[in-house]
Amino acid sequence: MSFFAEKRREVMLHIEGYMLDMMDTYLKPIDTNWQPSDFLPDSTSETFFQDIKLLRENADGLSYDLVAVLIGDTITEEALPTYESWLTMVDGITKNEQGGWMKWVRHWTAEENRHGDLLNKYLYLSGRVDMRQMEISTQYLIADGFDIGTGHDPYRNFVYTSFQELATNISHRRVASMAKKDGDALLSKMCGVIASDEARHAKAYKDFMAKIFEVDPNEAMIAFEDMMRKKIVMPAHFLREMGLKIGQTFGHFTDAAQRLGVYTAVDYVEIMQQLIEEWKLESMRDLNEAGEKARDYIMALPNRLLRVAERMKNPTMDYKFSWIHS
Repeated sequence: MSFFAEKRREVMLHIEGYMLDMMDTYLKPIDTNWQPSDFLPDSTSETFFQDIKLLRENADGLSYDLVAVLIGDTITEEALPTYESWLTMVDGITKNEQGGWMKWVRHWTAEENRHGDLLNKYLYLSGRVDMRQMEISTQYLIADGFDIGTGHDPYRNFVYTSFQELATNISHRRVASMAKKDGDALLSKMCGVIASDEARHAKAYKDFMAKIFEVDPNEAMIAFEDMMRKKIVMPAHFLREMGLKIGQTFGHFTDAAQRLGVYTAVDYVEIMQQLIEEWKLESMRDLNEAGEKARDYIMALPNRLLRVAERMKNPTMDYKFSWIHS
């Protein structure tokens, strides 16, 4: 084993012990956690059909773009098998089922699994969605996998998950706000609790990465720089509809999100700035030449990207998704 790989393994063993200690801080007890059935019409209730009728009436008021974004978010959440398998392939971890990493991955997956369940059932009941077309896209996304630029490196993995959980928190939070404005209080509440989960998970991954910066600052800085150079791609960047090639639908999905202001290029820059501040990169000491060079690149990047983001034009709507009933 190379010195580089051995150092990674030592750091991950350190992080895994910390994960076990912090598990209860960042994940909620299963018995008292919310479940999808807490929000959906109860099929055993005498008012079940009236409740569905009300749900559909409220869903009718949602804008086309908001429904498109909600479907894209749901498909992203339901591609969970891809994310779990990716997390278990990280180098330098122990495969002990009760070890910190494997236990974290299972419990994190269990919390995340509720998100797709809840949104999928809502969309099915709403009457706005061609469920078969949506299900085809979900199966494609799981089957196609993804290439997010982290390889099997744990440091790049933590940079990505820190960034991505913050992005999903923003997206679900904004959808909640817009659903409320469109008169769908139930959907607003659903997206709100999902956003809350994502915020907790973001705190966990940011915390784990902060521990890596403490013990291996140079390699952590280089990993952050590398992910910023590659750009953080969303986990659904291979999204497609039936008959289309990998990724062809994703651009239309992000256009809808940008138009609505659900997730924008400015949000991307603000997440980067938040990570720079939370990991205290500016005041970090004991960096070697490569670490300093990586930091210089990272620190200059937000202003450069912000200038680009401010010049971007809002995309116009000229696409009809196969997922949505006209």
